[in-house]
Amino acid sequence: MNIKPIHTEHDYEEALIRAESLMGAVYGSREGDELEIISTLIADYEEKKFPLTSSPS
Repeated sequence: MNIKPIHTEHDYEEALIRAESLMGAVYGSREGDELEIISTLIADYEEKKFPLTSSPS
């Protein structure tokens, strides 16, 4: 497991590829834990990079 923060678009793309490769992982397994951590990092990056804005009323 080589987990690191996502700082760049390249890091983001690598994290997405790794997460996709882990999609069948069993919850609680080493791979499942890695998927859970990477998913959290991806979500954090997406919130910062692609914030949802309110629609005008």
